[in-house]
Amino acid sequence: MNKPLDNIQESVAFLRTKTSSKPAIAIILGSGLGPFADKLLDRVEVPTSAIPHYPASTVVGHSGRLVFGRMHGREVMAVSGRVHYYEGYSMDQVSYAVRLMPAMSVRSLIITNAAGGVNPTFRPGDLMLITSHVNFMFANPLRGPNDESAGPRFPDLEEDYDREYLDLAEQIAVERGIRTQRGVYAAGVGPSYETRAEVRLFRFLKADAVGMSTVPEVLVARHRGIRVLGISCITNLGTGLSAHRLSHEEVMETAQRVKASFEELIGEVIRRMPVT
Repeated sequence: MNKPLDNIQESVAFLRTKTSSKPAIAIILGSGLGPFADKLLDRVEVPTSAIPHYPASTVVGHSGRLVFGRMHGREVMAVSGRVHYYEGYSMDQVSYAVRLMPAMSVRSLIITNAAGGVNPTFRPGDLMLITSHVNFMFANPLRGPNDESAGPRFPDLEEDYDREYLDLAEQIAVERGIRTQRGVYAAGVGPSYETRAEVRLFRFLKADAVGMSTVPEVLVARHRGIRVLGISCITNLGTGLSAHRLSHEEVMETAQRVKASFEELIGEVIRRMPVT
């Protein structure tokens, strides 16, 4: 049986037969936000189903493709169709796209998601700049033997979400009149939405939004020295904070409604973000 590192090398070798792009910036697109990848110029699209060892996305709103292209003169790799822990995948598989990134030249990652607001001052359609996270998945993709060539055994998460990138995104939002919040993201396993009691617990723990992704990918990115900007699209309020039942359709509808603001913010971030 091939080792995980062998799998990564085979995946990258396949991608190199499709593109010579060396993107310094990658973006992972959350539920309903995948169409942003179509904004890239000179696109090369690779279905993830064609990539050796790459897990298949099974969720509506996740198309399952890697898109390589340019935006504002910068080469970008877009992941449209992440996979989730609740789909039955391992943590290694959930973070597989990020594990590929260093070999594709990525040094900075913009990671997005659809999330439920548990901060009562938030409203659907807000974009939350993630300042830190709480891992309620109770699992870590770095568990197991450590590849010292990839990163340290005990990575420091003092700056899990890059402060310079946070400030830049907030500055752009103010300039463009885009409503943003700052907040802490809590990740649960899913796929069920949170109970009223869980929402109260997350608020007690000072979380501002809750979702079912992002944390495994961020842990792998930081382990590998990739700088991270995280943005949650607040697509709904948490259980007990609104008068109606939660649904995936609401998530997709809200993501579509804020599509223009999201694309404007991300596009300008890509144009201006320092990559080191």
